[in-house]
Amino acid sequence: MRVQLNEALKESMRAKDVMTLRTVRLILAAIKDRDIAARGQGNADGIGDAEIRELLDKMIRQREESARYYEEAGRLDSVDEECREIAVIQRFLPAKLDPDAQIAAVNAVVGDLGASGMRDMGRVMAELKRRYAGQMDFGEISRTVKAALAA
Repeated sequence: MRVQLNEALKESMRAKDVMTLRTVRLILAAIKDRDIAARGQGNADGIGDAEIRELLDKMIRQREESARYYEEAGRLDSVDEECREIAVIQRFLPAKLDPDAQIAAVNAVVGDLGASGMRDMGRVMAELKRRYAGQMDFGEISRTVKAALAA
């Protein structure tokens, strides 16, 4: 994933695509911050691809929230800018799973872990995040997990 981001940085420089260049630089800076924190905890290699996908998801959520605030304030130019940044970030994430695939993934994880009740909710969510980082909205999928564990 780092290679893909560095290639996108170079390509956006060549194409003089300011929005992509700025957004990719923000992504790389955030990754570097996380790498430094990981080294402090004994991980010399920095963060892995799964953690990078989580970081990208977080960046998208931040921009969606900012876009809502800008829209409420009537700053449509800033809303457009946030949406363009979201589009750039999404290029580096795997495609989102459709609802049927999400339900199948939840059921598979519940089965694999032998989860049987709400006390297993945390384990199931952690495993889903590990397996499907960047492919589903975990705020939304928690309802599906609750329904699967209640059944």
